[in-house]
Amino acid sequence: MSPACTLEISVESLDAALAAERGGAQRLELCSDACQGGATPNPELLRAARARVRLPIFTMIRPRAGNFVYSADEFEAMRRDIATAKQLHMDGIVLGLLNAGAQVDVERTQQLVAHAKPLPVTFHRAFDASSDLAKSLEDVIETGATRLLTSGGKNTAPEALDRLASLVRTASGRIIIMPGSGLHAGNIREAIQQTAAPEYHAGLSSVIPRPAENISAFEAEVRKLSAALRAGALPFQVP
Repeated sequence: MSPACTLEISVESLDAALAAERGGAQRLELCSDACQGGATPNPELLRAARARVRLPIFTMIRPRAGNFVYSADEFEAMRRDIATAKQLHMDGIVLGLLNAGAQVDVERTQQLVAHAKPLPVTFHRAFDASSDLAKSLEDVIETGATRLLTSGGKNTAPEALDRLASLVRTASGRIIIMPGSGLHAGNIREAIQQTAAPEYHAGLSSVIPRPAENISAFEAEVRKLSAALRAGALPFQVP
Protein backbone atom coordinates (compact mmCIF):
# COMPACT_ATOMS: atom_id res chain seq x y z
CA MET A 1 0.00 0.00 0.00
CA SER A 2 1.43 3.37 -0.95
CA PRO A 3 1.72 6.05 1.73
CA ALA A 4 -0.78 8.87 1.91
CA CYS A 5 2.02 11.44 1.65
CA THR A 6 4.45 11.62 -1.26
CA LEU A 7 8.20 11.85 -0.62
CA GLU A 8 10.26 13.60 -3.29
CA ILE A 9 14.04 13.32 -2.95
CA SER A 10 16.46 15.69 -4.66
CA VAL A 11 19.51 14.04 -6.25
CA GLU A 12 22.33 15.08 -8.55
CA SER A 13 23.83 11.77 -9.67
CA LEU A 14 22.71 8.39 -10.96
CA ASP A 15 24.08 6.65 -7.87
CA ALA A 16 22.08 8.96 -5.61
CA ALA A 17 18.96 8.46 -7.74
CA LEU A 18 19.21 4.69 -7.41
CA ALA A 19 19.89 4.99 -3.68
CA ALA A 20 16.83 7.20 -3.20
CA GLU A 21 14.71 4.69 -5.10
CA ARG A 22 15.98 1.83 -2.94
CA GLY A 23 15.38 3.93 0.17
CA GLY A 24 11.69 4.43 -0.53
CA ALA A 25 11.32 7.74 -2.36
CA GLN A 26 8.20 8.07 -4.49
CA ARG A 27 9.61 10.71 -6.85
CA LEU A 28 12.97 12.26 -7.71
CA GLU A 29 14.01 15.81 -8.45
CA LEU A 30 17.11 15.64 -10.61
CA CYS A 31 19.46 18.61 -10.66
CA SER A 32 23.11 19.62 -10.76
CA ASP A 33 24.98 21.96 -8.39
CA ALA A 34 22.67 21.24 -5.46
CA CYS A 35 24.99 23.15 -3.11
CA GLN A 36 24.16 26.29 -5.13
CA GLY A 37 20.43 25.67 -5.04
CA GLY A 38 20.31 23.45 -8.11
CA ALA A 39 20.68 23.91 -11.86
CA THR A 40 19.69 22.09 -15.04
CA PRO A 41 21.35 18.65 -15.19
CA ASN A 42 23.09 17.62 -18.39
CA PRO A 43 21.25 15.45 -20.91
CA GLU A 44 23.57 12.50 -20.29
CA LEU A 45 22.47 12.33 -16.66
CA LEU A 46 18.81 12.61 -17.65
CA ARG A 47 19.24 9.80 -20.16
CA ALA A 48 21.08 7.54 -17.72
CA ALA A 49 18.59 8.13 -14.93
CA ARG A 50 15.62 7.44 -17.19
CA ALA A 51 17.19 4.17 -18.32
CA ARG A 52 17.81 2.92 -14.79
CA VAL A 53 15.22 4.49 -12.48
CA ARG A 54 11.58 3.39 -12.37
CA LEU A 55 10.34 6.31 -10.27
CA PRO A 56 8.89 9.50 -11.74
CA ILE A 57 11.71 11.97 -12.41
CA PHE A 58 11.20 15.73 -12.34
CA THR A 59 14.13 17.70 -13.74
CA MET A 60 15.28 21.12 -12.62
CA ILE A 61 15.27 23.79 -15.32
CA ARG A 62 17.55 26.57 -14.08
CA PRO A 63 20.28 27.98 -16.32
CA ARG A 64 22.52 29.25 -13.50
CA ALA A 65 22.86 29.81 -9.79
CA GLY A 66 22.08 33.20 -8.28
CA ASN A 67 18.87 35.14 -8.59
CA PHE A 68 15.77 34.10 -10.50
CA VAL A 69 15.55 37.05 -12.90
CA TYR A 70 16.50 35.72 -16.30
CA SER A 71 17.60 37.42 -19.50
CA ALA A 72 15.99 36.75 -22.87
CA ASP A 73 18.84 34.39 -23.78
CA GLU A 74 18.50 32.51 -20.48
CA PHE A 75 14.75 32.22 -20.99
CA GLU A 76 15.32 30.68 -24.42
CA ALA A 77 17.82 28.27 -22.89
CA MET A 78 15.12 27.20 -20.43
CA ARG A 79 12.73 26.57 -23.31
CA ARG A 80 15.34 24.42 -25.04
CA ASP A 81 16.08 22.49 -21.85
CA ILE A 82 12.37 21.78 -21.35
CA ALA A 83 12.18 20.41 -24.89
CA THR A 84 15.18 18.17 -24.16
CA ALA A 85 13.59 16.95 -20.93
CA LYS A 86 10.44 15.98 -22.82
CA GLN A 87 12.45 14.17 -25.47
CA LEU A 88 14.26 12.21 -22.76
CA HIS A 89 10.98 11.14 -21.13
CA MET A 90 11.14 13.09 -17.90
CA ASP A 91 7.93 13.08 -15.87
CA GLY A 92 7.89 16.71 -14.71
CA ILE A 93 9.65 20.06 -14.75
CA VAL A 94 10.89 22.19 -11.84
CA LEU A 95 11.44 25.91 -12.39
CA GLY A 96 10.88 29.39 -10.99
CA LEU A 97 11.08 32.89 -12.40
CA LEU A 98 10.85 36.27 -10.70
CA ASN A 99 10.87 39.78 -12.13
CA ALA A 100 13.12 42.66 -11.12
CA GLY A 101 10.61 43.64 -8.43
CA ALA A 102 10.98 40.25 -6.69
CA GLN A 103 7.52 39.14 -7.79
CA VAL A 104 6.59 35.99 -9.67
CA ASP A 105 7.09 36.49 -13.41
CA VAL A 106 3.62 35.25 -14.26
CA GLU A 107 3.67 35.83 -18.01
CA ARG A 108 6.94 34.07 -18.78
CA THR A 109 6.23 31.27 -16.32
CA GLN A 110 2.89 30.69 -18.07
CA GLN A 111 4.79 30.38 -21.35
CA LEU A 112 7.10 27.74 -19.90
CA VAL A 113 4.21 25.85 -18.28
CA ALA A 114 2.51 25.75 -21.66
CA HIS A 115 5.76 24.67 -23.33
CA ALA A 116 6.17 21.86 -20.79
CA LYS A 117 2.74 20.33 -21.39
CA PRO A 118 1.71 17.59 -20.87
CA LEU A 119 4.36 17.47 -18.12
CA PRO A 120 3.41 19.01 -14.76
CA VAL A 121 5.45 21.94 -13.48
CA THR A 122 6.68 22.53 -9.94
CA PHE A 123 7.40 26.17 -9.10
CA HIS A 124 10.46 25.93 -6.88
CA ARG A 125 11.87 27.98 -4.01
CA ALA A 126 12.25 31.12 -6.10
CA PHE A 127 8.89 31.65 -4.40
CA ASP A 128 10.67 32.05 -1.05
CA ALA A 129 12.75 34.90 -2.47
CA SER A 130 9.65 36.83 -3.55
CA SER A 131 8.57 40.02 -1.80
CA ASP A 132 5.04 39.00 -0.77
CA LEU A 133 4.31 35.30 -0.23
CA ALA A 134 0.53 35.71 -0.09
CA LYS A 135 0.48 37.50 -3.46
CA SER A 136 3.07 35.14 -4.88
CA LEU A 137 0.93 32.12 -4.04
CA GLU A 138 -1.91 33.53 -6.13
CA ASP A 139 0.55 34.38 -8.90
CA VAL A 140 1.99 30.86 -8.95
CA ILE A 141 -1.52 29.43 -9.12
CA GLU A 142 -2.21 31.75 -12.06
CA THR A 143 0.81 30.39 -13.95
CA GLY A 144 -0.80 26.95 -14.18
CA ALA A 145 1.92 25.20 -12.16
CA THR A 146 0.80 21.98 -10.49
CA ARG A 147 2.74 22.29 -7.24
CA LEU A 148 4.77 24.75 -5.21
CA LEU A 149 8.00 23.76 -3.45
CA THR A 150 8.55 26.14 -0.53
CA SER A 151 10.24 26.55 2.83
CA GLY A 152 7.66 29.16 3.82
CA GLY A 153 10.00 32.07 3.19
CA LYS A 154 12.59 30.85 5.70
CA ASN A 155 15.89 29.07 5.15
CA THR A 156 14.34 25.74 6.15
CA ALA A 157 10.81 24.40 6.32
CA PRO A 158 10.92 23.54 10.07
CA GLU A 159 11.42 27.26 10.77
CA ALA A 160 8.16 28.12 9.00
CA LEU A 161 5.63 25.41 9.81
CA ASP A 162 2.92 27.93 10.73
CA ARG A 163 3.38 29.78 7.44
CA LEU A 164 3.43 26.53 5.50
CA ALA A 165 0.20 25.47 7.17
CA SER A 166 -1.33 28.79 6.16
CA LEU A 167 -0.20 28.30 2.55
CA VAL A 168 -1.78 24.83 2.50
CA ARG A 169 -5.06 26.22 3.81
CA THR A 170 -5.04 29.18 1.42
CA ALA A 171 -4.20 27.01 -1.58
CA SER A 172 -7.25 24.89 -0.71
CA GLY A 173 -6.58 22.28 -3.37
CA ARG A 174 -5.86 24.79 -6.15
CA ILE A 175 -2.18 23.82 -6.13
CA ILE A 176 -0.15 21.25 -4.18
CA ILE A 177 1.99 22.84 -1.47
CA MET A 178 5.17 20.80 -0.98
CA PRO A 179 7.31 21.83 2.02
CA GLY A 180 11.03 21.38 1.47
CA SER A 181 14.47 22.25 2.89
CA GLY A 182 15.80 20.93 6.16
CA LEU A 183 13.38 18.02 6.44
CA HIS A 184 14.60 14.64 7.69
CA ALA A 185 13.43 11.64 9.71
CA GLY A 186 13.73 13.55 12.97
CA ASN A 187 11.30 16.33 12.07
CA ILE A 188 9.01 15.04 9.33
CA ARG A 189 6.22 13.96 11.71
CA GLU A 190 5.99 17.44 13.19
CA ALA A 191 5.91 18.90 9.67
CA ILE A 192 3.05 16.58 8.70
CA GLN A 193 1.09 17.27 11.86
CA GLN A 194 1.44 21.04 11.65
CA THR A 195 1.14 21.66 7.91
CA ALA A 196 -1.14 18.84 6.66
CA ALA A 197 0.68 19.06 3.33
CA PRO A 198 0.27 16.06 1.00
CA GLU A 199 3.87 16.04 -0.35
CA TYR A 200 7.34 16.64 1.11
CA HIS A 201 10.72 17.33 -0.49
CA ALA A 202 14.17 16.61 0.93
CA GLY A 203 17.79 16.59 -0.18
CA LEU A 204 19.05 15.54 3.29
CA SER A 205 22.10 17.80 3.20
CA SER A 206 21.15 18.99 6.69
CA VAL A 207 21.98 15.52 8.07
CA ILE A 208 24.56 14.40 5.47
CA PRO A 209 26.99 17.20 4.54
CA ARG A 210 27.75 15.79 1.05
CA PRO A 211 25.04 13.28 0.08
CA ALA A 212 26.52 12.62 -3.38
CA GLU A 213 29.77 11.49 -1.73
CA ASN A 214 28.11 9.34 0.96
CA ILE A 215 25.72 7.14 -0.98
CA SER A 216 25.24 4.43 1.64
CA ALA A 217 24.54 7.00 4.36
CA PHE A 218 22.24 8.87 1.98
CA GLU A 219 20.24 5.72 1.22
CA ALA A 220 19.93 4.97 4.93
CA GLU A 221 18.62 8.49 5.64
CA VAL A 222 16.11 8.25 2.78
CA ARG A 223 14.90 4.96 4.21
CA LYS A 224 14.55 6.46 7.70
CA LEU A 225 12.72 9.48 6.31
CA SER A 226 10.39 7.33 4.23
CA ALA A 227 9.53 5.18 7.25
CA ALA A 228 8.94 8.22 9.46
CA LEU A 229 6.74 9.80 6.82
CA ARG A 230 4.63 6.65 6.52
CA ALA A 231 4.28 6.46 10.28
CA GLY A 232 3.18 10.08 10.58
CA ALA A 233 1.11 10.38 7.42
CA LEU A 234 -2.53 11.41 7.47
CA PRO A 235 -5.18 10.12 5.03
CA PHE A 236 -4.87 12.96 2.52
CA GLN A 237 -6.51 13.00 -0.86
CA VAL A 238 -4.30 14.87 -3.31
CA PRO A 239 -6.18 16.69 -6.09
